[in-house]
Amino acid sequence: MRQLYRLRAGWQIPFQCRFTHYNLCMHCISHLLCVLCVLCGKANAAEPPIATFSIVGYDPATGDLGVGVQSKFFSVGSVVPWAKAGVGAVATQSWANVTYGPEGLKLLEKGKSPAEAMKILTQADERREFRKVGIVDAKGRAESFTGKRCNEWAGNQTGKHYAAQGNILAGEAVVKDMAAAYEKAQKRPGTELADWLMAALEAAQAAGGDKRGRQSSALLVVRAGGGYGGQGDRYIDLRVEDHKTPVKELGRLLKLHKNFFRSRHLKKPKRETKEKKK
Repeated sequence: MRQLYRLRAGWQIPFQCRFTHYNLCMHCISHLLCVLCVLCGKANAAEPPIATFSIVGYDPATGDLGVGVQSKFFSVGSVVPWAKAGVGAVATQSWANVTYGPEGLKLLEKGKSPAEAMKILTQADERREFRKVGIVDAKGRAESFTGKRCNEWAGNQTGKHYAAQGNILAGEAVVKDMAAAYEKAQKRPGTELADWLMAALEAAQAAGGDKRGRQSSALLVVRAGGGYGGQGDRYIDLRVEDHKTPVKELGRLLKLHKNFFRSRHLKKPKRETKEKKK
């Protein structure tokens, strides 16, 4: 018998098969393999969602702005974190629209609040319900957005000077523990924004993290004049592209950064441990 198989792309594959009782001819098998290869190729044509937990934060004592992120996705640091000293930080994930990073920073630089910037970005995006975004500005104002079609579990939490979010997570505890750890880390003497972001990532992973697993992580912190030789604003820019324990490896790299660039980390600002009474 001879049949014509039609695939989604409109391709047509002639399929001929001859049966002799229990024996399937090799010709038939080869055609089946061709069909499977075509189908697999079409299925993988689209970019996979960036199953991720992230946090954006701001340190009012230093002006530092940054993003911490971990994902079951290769090289998450090349997609999710965006930041500019004196302006803000953005984390864009799920079916990530990477234009949210630079465009979001432009809007903040023009004086828009994170809430206003988020509204402008998402309203102009027909696929906004697939997006997940966190934004914080240089005034500490934070905003987070979770599209209705983000893969479960997906959600966010904002607090003073930070926004935590995630999608395809083990559960709500991942985001809650991430936020709680960030707030707790802020109270530790001798710490800075990078330490708070790391503490948040470690807590999120301990709570189950990305339910698909682990692969990459990144830590980006910007500071005016914080780059190498006092040039640029890339104070800390660390990436773990592919690793069995990316958050742990990111912590190791942060320790190395503090050793190699000791002078940058020695200057600790004085922080008030209690809020001033009004």
